[in-house]
Amino acid sequence: MTAEIIAVGSELLTPSRMDTNSLFLTLKLNELGIDVVRKTIIGDDRERLADEIRQARGSSPIVIMTGGIGPTMDDVSREAASDALGRELKYHPEITEAIAVRVSRLGLRKMAEINKRQAYVLEGAEVLPNANGTAPGQWFEDETGVLMLLPGPPREIEPLFEMQCLPRLRKREIPYQFYTVSLRVAGLPESELDERIAPIYTAESRVATTILASPGEIQIHMRAHAATTKQARAIAEALSRKVEDELGSNVFTHRDESLEAALMRHCLDRKLTLAVAESCTGGMIAQKITAVPGSSNFFRGGMVTYSNDAKSQWLGVSEATLERHGAVSKETAAEMAQGVRTRLDASLGVATTGLAGPGGGTSETPVGTVFIGVADEQSAEVKGMTVGGERDRVRLWATHRALDMVRRRVLSRQ
Repeated sequence: MTAEIIAVGSELLTPSRMDTNSLFLTLKLNELGIDVVRKTIIGDDRERLADEIRQARGSSPIVIMTGGIGPTMDDVSREAASDALGRELKYHPEITEAIAVRVSRLGLRKMAEINKRQAYVLEGAEVLPNANGTAPGQWFEDETGVLMLLPGPPREIEPLFEMQCLPRLRKREIPYQFYTVSLRVAGLPESELDERIAPIYTAESRVATTILASPGEIQIHMRAHAATTKQARAIAEALSRKVEDELGSNVFTHRDESLEAALMRHCLDRKLTLAVAESCTGGMIAQKITAVPGSSNFFRGGMVTYSNDAKSQWLGVSEATLERHGAVSKETAAEMAQGVRTRLDASLGVATTGLAGPGGGTSETPVGTVFIGVADEQSAEVKGMTVGGERDRVRLWATHRALDMVRRRVLSRQ
């Protein structure tokens, strides 16, 4: 069972407004076992909308239009649907009466004449009452499939879809159910990850696997389909275990949690605390950690030691190290990590120092060079990296790499 969503509104084609209704609808449809195969945004153009409706109904049995059913002249979804279906729009006076009552309850003097446009319904369609707005939805069904005309404001479409559309959809015979398992991975480039797991996931035809990369993290979504949710879950989880076995400790969670949340969970399990010393990341690591509820139970605090004086006076980095190796060096990163761990009485310390750019680089130490140190009471480990791109990208990559290094250090402490 497939569905297509048509988001209507010229404002959705500008940088100032985003279509979020399709995300809500996709979630609800997937829960029923209905696969959304296409989403389209069309401006307030009657002819284009009619063409899109015809095309969508030709390929999917369920088509949902959101927006364009208000009272103004640029709301043309009803007219476009009429053109596409070859069915007239019929005036329903009871809808006008309901709108007038609603307007009166809102304290307005009278209903505007233009509101009557919302009382026109496709011949043969069911009216879907809208408890949170003046524009009722419409449900049209024939041998081709279902066409829904729904309001655009989220506060209107969401309860309307839940109360009016889902019960109707549940009555339909849906051959498959879906279940999705997600893994989140750190420490691997996307190309290497896919090279390693492609032979695993391509061998399972009942699962659609999607790989999404972002700075410092890759998400692997595995959505299985089967006759029942229980069967789909078993298929998805079996594939997930195979992928996780291949990637090992690079998988930092199979829950809906961030890298910093996973780190906190591991630290709390082992009763470990953490302190942070940041130079090039400028507090980003501490910000991410403290954004997690409950982080005060393991996070001791942090210092942004941007200057050499701050590194020396606050963290105890030796003058000799700074003079001989420079602020951006593995030696300085190691002393920063040990220094903040000692001064804040933490089990672990993590430190970053680098050149985020755009200036300041040399042939020996180019812009994008970052050293990350992680220390415990026994030793300090430092890794270097060179990140291409703008300043914020360098800082973000360094932040994620630092969090992942701490996570791996924590996991190594059994």
